[in-house]
Amino acid sequence: MSQSPDIMSLQVISTVNNSSLIQPGFSLLNFDGQVFFFGQKGWPKRSCPTGIFLLDLKKNEMKLKPAFFSKESCYLPPLRYPATCILEGNEESEKCQYIIHGGKTPNNDLSNKIYVMSIVSKSSKKCTFKCTEKELVGDVPEARYGHTVNIVHSRGKSMTVIFGGRSYVPFGQRTTEKWNSVVDCMPHVFLVDLGFGCCTSYVLPELQDGLSFHVSITRNDTIYILGGHSLENNIRPPNLYRLKIDLPLGSPAVSCTILPGGISVSSAIVTQTSNKEFVVVGGYMADNQKRMVCNTVTVEDNKIEIEEREAPDWTPDIKHCKIWFGSNMGNGAILLGIPGDNRQLISDANYFYILRYKAECEEEEEQAAQTFSQTSTEDPGDSTPFEDSEEFCFSTEANRFDDDDIDTYNEDDEDDESETGYWINCSAKCDIDINTWVPFYSTELNKPAMILCSNGDGHWVHAQCMDLSEDMLLHLSEANIKYFCNEHVDFAKGLQTPKKVLPLKKQPMKPLRRKTTMRITAPVKKSFLRRLFE
Repeated sequence: MSQSPDIMSLQVISTVNNSSLIQPGFSLLNFDGQVFFFGQKGWPKRSCPTGIFLLDLKKNEMKLKPAFFSKESCYLPPLRYPATCILEGNEESEKCQYIIHGGKTPNNDLSNKIYVMSIVSKSSKKCTFKCTEKELVGDVPEARYGHTVNIVHSRGKSMTVIFGGRSYVPFGQRTTEKWNSVVDCMPHVFLVDLGFGCCTSYVLPELQDGLSFHVSITRNDTIYILGGHSLENNIRPPNLYRLKIDLPLGSPAVSCTILPGGISVSSAIVTQTSNKEFVVVGGYMADNQKRMVCNTVTVEDNKIEIEEREAPDWTPDIKHCKIWFGSNMGNGAILLGIPGDNRQLISDANYFYILRYKAECEEEEEQAAQTFSQTSTEDPGDSTPFEDSEEFCFSTEANRFDDDDIDTYNEDDEDDESETGYWINCSAKCDIDINTWVPFYSTELNKPAMILCSNGDGHWVHAQCMDLSEDMLLHLSEANIKYFCNEHVDFAKGLQTPKKVLPLKKQPMKPLRRKTTMRITAPVKKSFLRRLFE
């Protein structure tokens, strides 16, 4: 039965399986209606070398199926809280690509790299991705998270725009008590030419405060920035900025206009319901204070209208929970979640709902339910105030992969995620294969031993490929020293401990007899000589 497009329905997802792999801070990437999970907290599992999973939702049951990378792909760490956006291709190129920038690595470091990811082959049982890292030069944006990345089009050209986010306090200003403290990034607008990797920063007088976890909506050459959270002032001002990027033959022209009628919100979810209409739902008005109202945003050329619309009939559980989280599913639908009751011995970690803004027939609804969009966050905790980066998560306990999945996941096969290795080609001579690998060291159980090379941002290599003895591997794992792989040891000789030089053997000195001689150079009286020798 059809409903009015203005009526919003809330549907409960009864069963959530295989989601122990989903940790706070993830992203969802939508490729032609297929949605993939990316960015688990900790190193990827052996059952999925890439850490990317197909997210499948059918008949109120959610499943995860592992995906793969092509041999030409670069290494892509499971980033949390990155900024992602779709790069639409033309008929001659790939149909859809995703841009991934920034985010947190499993070691809790921040990334400043840009990756472009696309699907190279797809079948009913296997999806293969290609990931390419873009080299950046010029005013490279500092490493950050909780920001946005958008693509603007002007005069037949396109440009990537990066704005906002948070970063760690510089190393020189850190203290032991506040080593991982974060600050708002400077309110600079970065333009990145993906073709050449050139970055240019712009300082606009209208942008005075660094904002994170804001909402950004793009149309042609214009980006609208709504809300956001200022960490320095701990406020969520009702911001509404219009960034206009003109791309003539010469240098780009960037301008900013402050518009009235903004909304005070952070970490909100946006879904597109038509070519010009968007819906904003969720988010927070203050720490631990949810924003229960919804807004319709209509965007046309150089014009934006924001109107409050009737919210759905929230369930009592949603009304009374301190936090909620969610993600855009596309086609006017949003995935919402709330924490489970941790006081019970047996309880789901989270409960999930699908919020639909346009009711359609059952067949179309099932197809729409499989179209997701990205969101990311961190585990909020139980009683502490929530940072915006911690507000959206998606985590429940899982049992196993279904029998029809490509690989079987057994949680007993895995160690702690913070210590789990990554199945990679660590060097040009690496010949370790996941399908033929056998233990080499006595300490190995179900994965090859790995060690972190400290060159640059660091990368993982197999200890066996580096010709490390087991004694040396244990020594390096226990000692708090830096290690450099075979390919980078020449670049770090200045940091290596010099070889121990044995001291020179010294011959003991023999005692010398003291001889006394006297030379008389002048005549001496006999009496004097007699007294001298008496």
